[in-house]
Amino acid sequence: MARKRGLFETFQERIGAVLPSALQEAQTRVDDRLAKIPTRLNEYGYDAFGLHPESSRRSLATSTLFYRHYFRTETFGIEKVPSGRVLLIANHAGQLPFDGMMLGVSMLLEAEPPRLVRGMGEYFIPQLPFLSWAAERGGNLVGTPENCVALLEADECVMVFPEGARGMNKTWDHRYELQRFGLGFMRLALQTETPIVPIGIVGSEEQQPGLMNLEGLAKRLGLPSLPVTATFPLLGPLGLLPLPVRYRIHFGEPLHFEGSGSEEDDVVQRKVNEVRAAIDGLLQEGREQRAGVFR
Repeated sequence: MARKRGLFETFQERIGAVLPSALQEAQTRVDDRLAKIPTRLNEYGYDAFGLHPESSRRSLATSTLFYRHYFRTETFGIEKVPSGRVLLIANHAGQLPFDGMMLGVSMLLEAEPPRLVRGMGEYFIPQLPFLSWAAERGGNLVGTPENCVALLEADECVMVFPEGARGMNKTWDHRYELQRFGLGFMRLALQTETPIVPIGIVGSEEQQPGLMNLEGLAKRLGLPSLPVTATFPLLGPLGLLPLPVRYRIHFGEPLHFEGSGSEEDDVVQRKVNEVRAAIDGLLQEGREQRAGVFR
């Protein structure tokens, strides 16, 4: 029986009809980089964590169009990311997780050798048809401690946004204000002896200016929040498209911490504060260096 085509595949085919040359160029680049990443697949073409290269190559090509032509993404210090197991810890913003998408594409296209980033997603991501398809086929998992430990013990590159939905759905007046960081990522880093690379993503905070959150309605829908932005729901589905801001991704020096992961909260909190301060410094530096939001 033929596999039912997903919304993402249909969306990509329509983009391809409009931008055939750019999409083909992106697909060629993605295929070349993916070929350099060793993967163990079962007879159905999946790895142990759900990665399906044949499907993810297509979603990554579309993501590459956003990376190169829409957000015109620049990276700084990506060579600082060490080989082997590593936690990429970044700020989170923009209402929809384009920041995670761009960070993942940067590691595929710009890092040497290329890396596949495994994202730790929010529990509600599987409820979003468009994003869940790309996330699952890309080998991303719901952010449980068990999933994260399994990935790190397999020496994967794991992306975590400790602010969670608190950061992603904050309103415009709180842009570039880091929200409370959870302690979980630090406990897992200590438990697995994993280095942490702090990352400041500049641009995502302006891509979708949030005006308010309809928290009551969101709760009834089973979502952490339901943001109202400058364009959504006013413009309908078109309002979900982010503004064409320029993304700048700043990678900091790897941080190494000692401990078992079972320490008291206040001990872990001090270590988390160190990571948070590093990210805040990268954000300040990035904002000072840029010529403008769209330039």
